Amino acid sequence: MAQSVKPVTSPVPIAWYPTLAVIMLAIGLTVTASFFIYEATASRKSRSLFKELTTGAVASVFLGFGSLFLLLACGVYV
Repeated sequence: MAQSVKPVTSPVPIAWYPTLAVIMLAIGLTVTASFFIYEATASRKSRSLFKELTTGAVASVFLGFGSLFLLLACGVYV
């Protein structure tokens, strides 16, 4: 019974953690910057709630996963 149990492994190779962290954080920061530029340049009447929510959600996902892979690359297993 004990021999049939497999250890839990990551679906992503450990060597990819730093690369994924840099790429995802860069994308997240770029989308965040575009969100701030949109908020600063668009007038109140021309703003779109859908675009704001979509941009915020995309930035949040990329920054969240980028932070996760950054922690994993540093050895902090969460």
